[in-house]
This record gives sequence, structure tokens and C-alpha cells, in this order.
Amino acid sequence: MSKFSSPNAFADPEDSQLVADAKKAPVDPVEYSYTERDVIVYNLGIGATEKELQWTYEGDDEFAALPTFGVIPQFPASSGLPLDWLPNFNPAKLLHGEQYLSIKAPIPTSGQLVNEARLLEVLDKGKAAAVTIIVETKDKKTGEVIFENQSTIFIRGAGGFGGKRTGNDRGAATAPNPLPKRSPDAVVEEKTLSSQAALYRLSGDSNPLHILPEFAAVGGFDQPILHGLCSMGIAGKHVLKKFGPYSDIKVRFAGVVYPGETIITEMWKESGKVVFAAKVKERGTTVLAAAAATLLESEHAKAKL
Repeated sequence: MSKFSSPNAFADPEDSQLVADAKKAPVDPVEYSYTERDVIVYNLGIGATEKELQWTYEGDDEFAALPTFGVIPQFPASSGLPLDWLPNFNPAKLLHGEQYLSIKAPIPTSGQLVNEARLLEVLDKGKAAAVTIIVETKDKKTGEVIFENQSTIFIRGAGGFGGKRTGNDRGAATAPNPLPKRSPDAVVEEKTLSSQAALYRLSGDSNPLHILPEFAAVGGFDQPILHGLCSMGIAGKHVLKKFGPYSDIKVRFAGVVYPGETIITEMWKESGKVVFAAKVKERGTTVLAAAAATLLESEHAKAKL
């Protein structure tokens, strides 16, 4: 996205003046440095085991970051973008709605990256605002784009500012991904650790909602909840194991997982992508919906045409 740094890169004629001005506000790049240790901590955080040495031992010939590691370097940039220009903004009323990750290049197992974050889309949902932040993550030395993330968050009580109410079609990032009316092609069941959230937070999301019981109680939860991006990573690992590497992955966060619960990922292969859903076995509740990953094999097939 060569025009990424332009003030008008994501201008939309339907935007209200409030949103148009917010989109133009300059945002400083955010650097992110990491080592093989950080990759291992992330991989462990989404359930990689000591037997999966390609994900947990830096000396393994196949050592690699799991694909959803791509949500980690962008986090300081996307979470740091100011939203206090919204009316009645209250960070306690913020919900992570959807996440889209596009993997543009092989993932280095260590390096220095630079993130640029921008407001991509802001919708007035009446009683809430839906804000999509786009982050482009580049290799600091080469300038090569490694990841693109689109994070959609809902802020309850922050609507009523006018402008767009319905979002644009952004391809895989907004696809509804309805589940096929047949049995899944693959199902993976994985019990999370009671310490899963405590481990995952070491990768950068230190929100007390995931560790402090009293903070979780304020949010209406019986106990600290697992990070949505951790659930996404676990399901993404299941897709990788069953169908191979993918170039992008998108999920909608539909419910919560409590650490120690079992995640069941149901997967369907549909014309070059894997449509999937994740639910909690113990409560039968859906936690990831409208989800899919575009398989790399389909990208190679298109390139040959």
C-alpha cells in the first residue's frame, strides 16, 4: 500500500467531518523488535507443545513462528491509536469485534519491524461506533511488507456522530464466510491450560481483564477470560495442521473462552479457502464465527494461470 502514509489515504466521501479529521491526524510509526525467544513464547501461548519442536525449539531445522504471530508486532500500534475523539468514548466499553491478518512474506524468526497504523473505516452504529484500524508492518532494514492487519473494535455508547453506517466490502477481510450445510471436513479439539491467558499475555496484551479476577468481574465475567487473539491463534494452528499454510486469516469474536476450557474447531475446505468456526465444548457456545483462511496452495494455483 504505497499511499499508506498519505493523510487522505483512507478518506471516504461518506465520512462525517469528525471522522474525516480523525483519519487525517498524523500517526508516528511504532517499532517492534523481537527474538526467537518471543516467537517460542507466542507459540507456547497458543498451545504449541514440547513435542512440536518446530515451534518450541530454536535449534530445530524447521523452527518457525506460527502464522498468527502476525497479530503480535502490530499490537502496540493498533492499541495505541487514539480514539478519544469519539463522543462519550470509554475504553471500558471497547469490544474487539473482528481481526484480519494477511501474511505478505515469510515470517522472520527474529527481527526489527516498523508498524504504521491508520483509521481505515469508522461506522456510526447508532448506540455504538465500529472502528477498523489498519496496520502495515514492514521489515525495518529492507522495507518489505511482512503483515497487514485490520482490527475492528466496537465502542458501546460512542455512536451518534453521523456519517457511514454500513462498511465497504474489503474482500477476505469482511467476507461473511457462512458455514457449509454438510459435516466438517476436519475437527480438532484442544483443551486450553488454566494458565493459558497468563502465558499468552507475555506476548504483549497485558489487559488486566485476562489476569485479574476483580477486573474481569467489572466486565461481567465470572473469572478472567482468554484473549480473543489467543483463541484465533489456537484455531489458526488447527487450520495449519489440517490443511497447510495460508496467506490470510479472518475471524469474528462471537464469545469468550475461560482458560482451562476446550476449544473445538470445525473446518470446511471450500474452493481455495478453509471456512471454520470454533466453540467451547463445555458450554456449547460459539467463540469464533464468520471465519476463514485462504490457503497458500490456491494462491500458487492462481499465479500459474
